[in-house]
Amino acid sequence: MGIVNKNFILNDNITEILEVRHLNSSSYILKFQRKNIQFQAGQYICLGTDNPVYLREYSIYSGENDDFLEVLIKEVDEGDLSKRFKKCKPGDKIFYDGPFGSFVLDKDEMANKKYCFLATGTGISPFHSFVKSYPQLDYKLIHGVSLGEDAYERRHYKTDNYFLCTSKDKSGNFQGRLTDYIKNNFQGKDTLYYLCGNGNMIYDANSILKNQGVPVDNIFFEIYF
Repeated sequence: MGIVNKNFILNDNITEILEVRHLNSSSYILKFQRKNIQFQAGQYICLGTDNPVYLREYSIYSGENDDFLEVLIKEVDEGDLSKRFKKCKPGDKIFYDGPFGSFVLDKDEMANKKYCFLATGTGISPFHSFVKSYPQLDYKLIHGVSLGEDAYERRHYKTDNYFLCTSKDKSGNFQGRLTDYIKNNFQGKDTLYYLCGNGNMIYDANSILKNQGVPVDNIFFEIYF
C-alpha cells in the first residue's frame, strides 16, 4: 500500500542501507541506519528508493533499543519496491518517513497480562519487535505460513513461545491454517490478542475469538494488504 507525501523533506529523510539479509528466495531483511528515528514496537515506517514521493509502509522488525532499523520484506510479482529493495547494496541511500501507527503495547499492562500474537507471513514483523523490545513478555506467538521455509528467524523466539502452522507442508507444529488451529486451542478470555497479517485471516480469527467469548476490548489487529 503506497502513500504519497507532498510534505516530504528530502535532506532530512534519507538513510543508508547497512545490509540485505536473505531468508529464502523471496523474503529478506532490509537493515538501515536508524539516525534519530524514535519508535514504539509495533509501529511502521514508510520507505522508498529513487522516487521520494512514492513510499510503501513496512512494520518495523527491529527492537526499540537496537542502534539500527530493520524491516521484513517479501518480494511479490506486482511489488516494484520489494524488487528494488532486494537489489540494494550496503551504502545505497533510501528515503523514509515516519514512524506511524498505534498497533503498540500498553507498557503499564505488560507485567500482569498474557498475550497471544497471531500472524500470517510477514505479519510477524511487529511481534518480532515486541519480543525483542520486551523479552519479559508472557506470550504465545502463533505463526501461519504456507511452507516451513517462511518461519522467519524462528530461532529468535523461545521454543515454548513460538508455534508454527503450515498449510502446504508438514514441517510445522500443526498442519493447516492458523485459524483451524485456534478454533480448537483456546488461549483464554483474559488474554490480549494481537492479530497481524492478511485480511482474511484477521476477519476469520476475529470472529473465532469473539465466538469463544473473548471481549472485543482484548482484540487488536493490523491488516496487511
